[in-house]
Amino acid sequence: MENLVIDISFWHGRRVFLTGHTGFKGSWLSLWLHKMGAEVFGYSLAPEANPSLFAQLGLADKVHHQVDDICNADAIAKYVKDTGADFVFHLAAQSLVLRSYRETINTWGTNVLGTAHLLEALRQVSYPCTVIVVTTDKVYQNNEFSHAFRETDRLGGIDPYSASKAGTELVVNSYRSLFEQEQLPISLASARSGNVIGGGDWCENRLLPDIIRALMQNKSIETRNPNSVRPWQHVLEPLSGYMMLAEQ
Repeated sequence: MENLVIDISFWHGRRVFLTGHTGFKGSWLSLWLHKMGAEVFGYSLAPEANPSLFAQLGLADKVHHQVDDICNADAIAKYVKDTGADFVFHLAAQSLVLRSYRETINTWGTNVLGTAHLLEALRQVSYPCTVIVVTTDKVYQNNEFSHAFRETDRLGGIDPYSASKAGTELVVNSYRSLFEQEQLPISLASARSGNVIGGGDWCENRLLPDIIRALMQNKSIETRNPNSVRPWQHVLEPLSGYMMLAEQ
């Protein structure tokens, strides 16, 4: 992209539909869009973390706040129809790797079928909009190559989280083809970001929140995979990328 600066005026007055708006990234994106003058329509489960960034930012009074499950096809269809949004950011997901082993069916249902429910709802109303589906850099089959993952690398994944997110990419690709075949006025893209850090992240089994919790409780700090190497980025970096992608 030639222009790597978010156009604040671009978002003023826009109607933005955001799934997963009560989560870590969703809360920050809701606040950012609100501050730029967008009208934000959120659809998500109730905040899980305690404390909750969503509550700390007072977002229930700043955005349209709908609590429901992305797997509820009828509810998501009605909300999509009522919203008539110019832009859709799909962040709702089961995003924890370790939880995906415990709640495997829920992970597949949320990440794959939940995405399909949203895109099918948009297909049925077919109003002009731009849709950004957020996945992860873990959608790739890990062949232990020396280079960092590339967008052209093969999709894969062993753990249920990674595999389900690769499945999400296939759903997106399929619906992109449907939208084109049916000549619907919907632009659809996916965005793959890595591990994020930043204020307000209270999720379980995350490195920095676990360190802070250990310090607050005067416990030893433990790292589960000390030999692993991970890329990190501040939460506002991928969010700015999502918005710049949507602007394009």
